[in-house]
Amino acid sequence: MTTDTADPLALFLGVAAFAAEKHRMQRRRDVEASPYINHPIALANVLKNEGGISDPIVLCAALLHDTIEDTETTYEELRREFGPEIADVVAEVTDDTSLKKEARKRAQVERAHLKSPRAKLVKLADKICNLRDMVDRPPADWSLGRKQEYFDWAKAVVDGLRGAHGTLERLFDEAYARRPR
Repeated sequence: MTTDTADPLALFLGVAAFAAEKHRMQRRRDVEASPYINHPIALANVLKNEGGISDPIVLCAALLHDTIEDTETTYEELRREFGPEIADVVAEVTDDTSLKKEARKRAQVERAHLKSPRAKLVKLADKICNLRDMVDRPPADWSLGRKQEYFDWAKAVVDGLRGAHGTLERLFDEAYARRPR
């Protein structure tokens, strides 16, 4: 794989192929069981086409943001394949899966303000996409109350990211305004 940011398109395509392979058997929890890879692609799309972000490190980290947490991918593998900058951003947005779910959620809220500028952008895009999906393609088995709790938790995380990128924050607020009632 290439780690050369001098050719960001080649880097991005290599990352996209890697992410697609890692997520190939995964599905979202919506009624259609849509391919999981749609989610990281949506993040990169939000960052570039809605947020105007052109930093290849951020866009690549968006595509890879769930690989450590949700696949057999390791930090070392990402570092070897794509370099330390991308691997570090991915690691920064990865939950500690040794913690119980509630502790992981609490940690996201408590540590959001400590993220690097690049990690904050990826995290903002993730929350935007998750809220949009929660309205348009919600998990098939989630109750209204669980969806509302997710929206409120996502807002608590994003409140800790405020000041990172006005456009992405506005997009999050627009998604949050669609909170299920």
